[in-house]
Amino acid sequence: MSVINSVIDKVERMDPDQHEFHQAVTEVMETLEATVQRHPEFVKAGIYERIVEPERSMIFRVPWVDDKQRVQVNRGFRIQFNNAIGPFKGGLRFHPSVNLSIIKFLGFEQIFKNSLTTLPMGGAKGGSDFDPKGKTDGEIMRFCQAFMRELFRHIGPECDVPAGDIGVGAREIGFLYGYYKKIKNEHTGVLTGKGLEYGGSLIRPEATGYGTVYFAAEMLATRGMDFKDKRVAVSGAGNVAQFAIEKVNQMGGRVISICDSSATVIDEQGIDDDKCCYIQELKNVRRGRVSEYSDKYQTVCFEDKNVWDVIREQGIKVDIALPCATQNEIDEANAEALVKNGCVCVAEGANMPSSPEAVHVFHNNKILYGPGKAANAGGVATSGLEMSQNSSKLSWSREKVDKRLLNIMKGIHKSCLEAAEAYGMPGDYVAGANIAGFVKVARAMLAYGVV
Repeated sequence: MSVINSVIDKVERMDPDQHEFHQAVTEVMETLEATVQRHPEFVKAGIYERIVEPERSMIFRVPWVDDKQRVQVNRGFRIQFNNAIGPFKGGLRFHPSVNLSIIKFLGFEQIFKNSLTTLPMGGAKGGSDFDPKGKTDGEIMRFCQAFMRELFRHIGPECDVPAGDIGVGAREIGFLYGYYKKIKNEHTGVLTGKGLEYGGSLIRPEATGYGTVYFAAEMLATRGMDFKDKRVAVSGAGNVAQFAIEKVNQMGGRVISICDSSATVIDEQGIDDDKCCYIQELKNVRRGRVSEYSDKYQTVCFEDKNVWDVIREQGIKVDIALPCATQNEIDEANAEALVKNGCVCVAEGANMPSSPEAVHVFHNNKILYGPGKAANAGGVATSGLEMSQNSSKLSWSREKVDKRLLNIMKGIHKSCLEAAEAYGMPGDYVAGANIAGFVKVARAMLAYGVV
């Protein structure tokens, strides 16, 4: 049995119920087969076995009191996966679907994503099965404070720097950071995604969505194309989707879809800047549902369906797909429908939104396919830039941060293509992203010895 198959087999045997983690490990490891012969030093040092095992995993109880004075109990997680090239870095997700498998898959992906940015950041992830939907600001504050009462023991500006993710936006980061500051009696860059008033960075809210579009533009350019006059399908309606729409508009494309967990809206006229502002107010301030967008703008709304199901069932033409919602939202049938309906490019704003079968469809049909660890790395890249600003006690201009973000995304695109070419898989962004991210981390691990 090869080293790669042995590692995959061991992960599946040791953690048989962690299906999302298995999927992430398999997707990465299969592309690393090309590195085994070229780097026998990695095999000898057990790098492949070590990189799939978190350095440490914390699971903890989070008791808090709701507005009716009832005690509620949730489960918290922080998986510190690998800090070979810098402090642990990765978001916090508050969503009822959160479990150990999902946090481990996200943390594992974060290793390679952070490596690709060229910034000194390791990989980690955390969160809770707490559901912010329907909760008052007071309840969310009390939960965040209870969560931080345990998390503060494990994080720090030179140790582990969390950020936001699904369910953790500016409001939650403020509550988390405020309580950390109170407990530790220090004002340090221990969280990113902070408000501008207390150490945040310009462009950070926009970064993941902007970066995804920047990466897609680089892919399109390899075939002499751009966003101008293209029909673009975006899933989700949160932070990533909102700013992906904004940047697509700036580049001359037309976004025709949004969705949340309750429905999908198709707007054939396009979601222009005014409509995008409405979505931001609807989702970020009023915490409403996308069906309200449909009511306001008299568009078609499909209840209990995601964007990709609607595109498949309705035969909607799409040039570019930007999945920005959650993992495994595009299955094989949806991928086949996208190809049939004219899609030429898929760039993932979410983490692992395409199933393995969907990815095979994209590859077999020569679709430009940017995996999440490359295409959505703009968020953590700008978090890294926020860390730099915090360390130097400086704030950079919007133009400077956006320029750095654009250059980082161009650099990631170039690294993916160069690694894919060097290891015999030209044009394969998945292999290129995995290999480029892995080799840098592996070399650092090798330098440290067995630790």
